[in-house]
Amino acid sequence: MGRWRAEVGTARSVTTDVDLRDAARLCAIDPVASVLAAARIESSLASGAVRAGSTIWGYERDGQLGALCWAGANLVPVCAPDDDAALDAFAETALRQGRRCSSIVGGAEQVLGLWERLEPSWGPARDVRPDQHSLMTDRLSAVSPDPAVRLAEPAELGVILPACVQMFVEEVGYSPLQGAPGAYEARVKTLIGERRSFVRIDRGASGPEVVFKAELGAVGAGVAQVQGVWVEPGRRGRGLSVQGMAAVVALTLGTVAPVVSLYVNGYNTRALAAYARVGFRRVGTYATVLF
Repeated sequence: MGRWRAEVGTARSVTTDVDLRDAARLCAIDPVASVLAAARIESSLASGAVRAGSTIWGYERDGQLGALCWAGANLVPVCAPDDDAALDAFAETALRQGRRCSSIVGGAEQVLGLWERLEPSWGPARDVRPDQHSLMTDRLSAVSPDPAVRLAEPAELGVILPACVQMFVEEVGYSPLQGAPGAYEARVKTLIGERRSFVRIDRGASGPEVVFKAELGAVGAGVAQVQGVWVEPGRRGRGLSVQGMAAVVALTLGTVAPVVSLYVNGYNTRALAAYARVGFRRVGTYATVLF
């Protein structure tokens, strides 16, 4: 994977008149680190858009796009780790507009550098996760995939949604149905409809129940980022996550993207060991600031 190198030149202020094609090329420098922004940029390009508008803050040097920050529900900085000028510019823009995002997420040095600038005005955060291992694989797992893991069907939304909610509560600490429950349900429904939701559904005592699930939360720059990995609590410790993720990798490579990635908290040693068994290797560090 590529690595950023800070450019030298005459700095200019943030612009929102960013050519989406230039933004996509910038993300391609380190596609695993940039996939969250790349997915949104490619979606805009696919819809026929050419210029970004207010959702991308661009930072230029000598007339060339040198860094960007996706500014939507999340702030996603895409720049060299040591690009202090770009981070300064993004922070100034964020402070001027006020906080509109629910998180800052991306490469650890970029996220933590941006947060250092924003914390005096935006803090305290609800949670800061500074050490999230960025993992990837571009090959089939040596582990036999779980043959029961498959793409979810739209008719299964009612079975899948409760599992998604439980995963979210375990991971983030509150229900995604608070405030605007329809938005989260729509997100789950969209992922199922786009064939990015993987499940194993077994027959339980009271009917069908999800025992394993995962989604491709972002696809861009040739990378599919897995999110929302979850095993039903009563089935944990039986290797379902390892075989389930092996199946997700097999179902994703070649048909969705040539690289599968994810990120996981550094303290989650059990998950890290499971992903290592599947064949994932570390390529960097993410960080997340949650509000």
